[in-house]
Amino acid sequence: MADFNSSFDMPSASSSESAEAAELQRLIAVEQQKAQFQAQVHNFMDVCWDKCMDKPSSKLDSRTETCLVNCVERFIDTTLTITNRFTQMVQKGAH
Repeated sequence: MADFNSSFDMPSASSSESAEAAELQRLIAVEQQKAQFQAQVHNFMDVCWDKCMDKPSSKLDSRTETCLVNCVERFIDTTLTITNRFTQMVQKGAH
């Protein structure tokens, strides 16, 4: 019986094609990280805006600005703490 697989084998990718594919994957990953970061910032601002903004005005007063900064910093600190804790739990489970 004839080996039909050998007639349909794809030629192996050259090293330059492999390098291009790896670079493309890296660029896609970077863009995905940027999009995730922007979505997270948008989420922080939505939550903090609702929490800190009493009434609309043409500019932020110092109290509102301080509230926004503190709110976002708390969210970032909390996110980092949870992420680090989760990483520790995963590492303990892997050992």
